[in-house]
Amino acid sequence: MAAAVAAEEEEGALGGCEHYRRGCLLKAACCGRFYVCRLCHDAAEDHAMDRFRVRQVRCARCHRVQPAQQSCEDCHHVFGEYYCSICHLFDTDKKQYHCEKCGICRIGPKEEFFHCSKCNLCLALTLQGKHKCIENVSRQDCPICLEDIHTSRVRAHVLPCGHLLHQTCYEDMLKEGYRCPLCMHSALDMTQYWQQLDREVAQTPMPLEYQNTMVEILCNDCTSRSTVPFHILGMKCTNCDSYNTAQDGCSRASWPSSD
Repeated sequence: MAAAVAAEEEEGALGGCEHYRRGCLLKAACCGRFYVCRLCHDAAEDHAMDRFRVRQVRCARCHRVQPAQQSCEDCHHVFGEYYCSICHLFDTDKKQYHCEKCGICRIGPKEEFFHCSKCNLCLALTLQGKHKCIENVSRQDCPICLEDIHTSRVRAHVLPCGHLLHQTCYEDMLKEGYRCPLCMHSALDMTQYWQQLDREVAQTPMPLEYQNTMVEILCNDCTSRSTVPFHILGMKCTNCDSYNTAQDGCSRASWPSSD
């Protein structure tokens, strides 16, 4: 463990770690050990570090242990261009700001974000009044990687259904599908793709034995139920024109009248 701590100190002296650029090490209140950041601590220890309980830091230049503050009281080395005395976050200037309602620091600029009280998360101003709110949605784990969203360093992506994913997880999901992994709602505007499917369905007649087969479907986008012709390429919702549907119930044949 001593070697690990020494390695952390050496890395801190060089300007930080893979997570943050800073000129000091934090003393973890839980175990008394020094780490460049809480993430480095959590990766090396069998317990989590509480950032809010940090009271002391060690200067990476002169090694003076002192109260948590923005610069060294001995050699005046600046620990971070940005410093939050609540979260004890030291880092280069990324237009960070501390959100009292989130309880942690966010990457700004602050004037480009607002705090949604229902979602309990800071969101881009472009989403104000234009997103579906879900109570405390940020306190749920990402359904893709199953890791925390609220305190994650990765930006959250808000789906049209209101659920959240890490931005990186959202981008990975789109490589394999287009549905929210929680509610199956379309995760992006699929209008052009639905129009393409319209053309493909029109150009692909079903075999004679299936041409009069009707099926009941449930739309994952608008939750409407309807009865539509069965087609192998997809079955279109009669309410919202989405092909994000699933067969709901048994199929039945409908043959034209002999009259």
